[in-house]
Amino acid sequence: MSANNFLPFALPDIGEDEINEVASALRSGWVTTGPKTKQFEADFTAFLGDSSLESIAVNSATSGLHLALEAVGVGPGDEVIVPTYTFTATAEIVRYLGATPIMVDVDAETFNMTAASFKAAITNKTKAVVPVHFAGLACDMDPIVAVAKERNIRVIEDAAHALPTKYKGKLIGTLDTDITVFSFYANKTMTTGEGGMVVTRHPELAKRCKVMRLHGISRDAFDRYVSTKPAWFYEVIAPGFKYNMPDIAAAIGIHQLKRLPAFQEKREQMSRAYFDAFKDLPLEMPAAATGADEHAWHLFPVKIKPEAGIERARFIEKMAELGIGCSVHFIPLHLHPYWRDTYNLTPEMFPVAQRIFEQEVSLPLYTKMTSDDQLRVIAAVKQVLMDA
Repeated sequence: MSANNFLPFALPDIGEDEINEVASALRSGWVTTGPKTKQFEADFTAFLGDSSLESIAVNSATSGLHLALEAVGVGPGDEVIVPTYTFTATAEIVRYLGATPIMVDVDAETFNMTAASFKAAITNKTKAVVPVHFAGLACDMDPIVAVAKERNIRVIEDAAHALPTKYKGKLIGTLDTDITVFSFYANKTMTTGEGGMVVTRHPELAKRCKVMRLHGISRDAFDRYVSTKPAWFYEVIAPGFKYNMPDIAAAIGIHQLKRLPAFQEKREQMSRAYFDAFKDLPLEMPAAATGADEHAWHLFPVKIKPEAGIERARFIEKMAELGIGCSVHFIPLHLHPYWRDTYNLTPEMFPVAQRIFEQEVSLPLYTKMTSDDQLRVIAAVKQVLMDA
């Protein structure tokens, strides 16, 4: 299979408006955090539709999660509950702060953390919980938030997959939690190349995140540089980080955000096509949104049933031979050497996540795919399973 005929697992969908906006940023002289970043932040808050929120652009969702946990006071001696079925960033930011991540198992159907698994892991050291909205489907947040409020535990939503996800009719980012963090990495539902957004309705948390986003400086650098009066003075009030989003990235985000409703419509359409095509195959389909929930369809994760007669790794190899890129989401934290060895984790401690991992494969689903591309994926899946 030639490289030209290979369909990759993911590609960003960048248009001329994004390219022109980046060129505008380059010509303006503002290439780091400046007017386009401020516009992107304002546009993002407007998209969420809640003026009580504040959106803070950062250079990655990992940075945003770090800022979020720091802002709510997580530190040495604290514990933060996270699902084992997630990318390592969800847990590593806990270690940045000297705290301990406590991994919990997930729901067999949604792959999401549950209130029951969260509640069972709480100790007197639990400071925060980080629910991850896997693949674009919201966790059942009401019971999680209720448990957290009862025990005075801060809730930080890892919404890297969850734009624009809805829970009971409300966009993720507008729920009654402390902070929500979105990702704009290259393969997400919208992209800025690298980047993320921290969203909160709590002014004191927003203020802390903004200060720590740029070296712990008490004044916004952009405000200092555009002032028409001498404004050289600033104060460092904390040992902060370098997590600001540059205008070059924000320029992409401004137009990606405008296209997000159309992106979402296409992802919905593609997911329905997969459901229809695979309904009689030995595959377990991903959980769909129910009621007033809406799925962002960042990923289309299927599980290969035992009766398929082919192991996951071999399935991916055969798909690649047919020119289709697939992936796995995720290798659970408890299987990675650092987390496994540091915290003495075993597969038996996470039976659901372990079973999911052994069967899961993520099929291509992105807006740059054409109908013909998707038909190629469907044909390849059917051929691999037929030949098994």
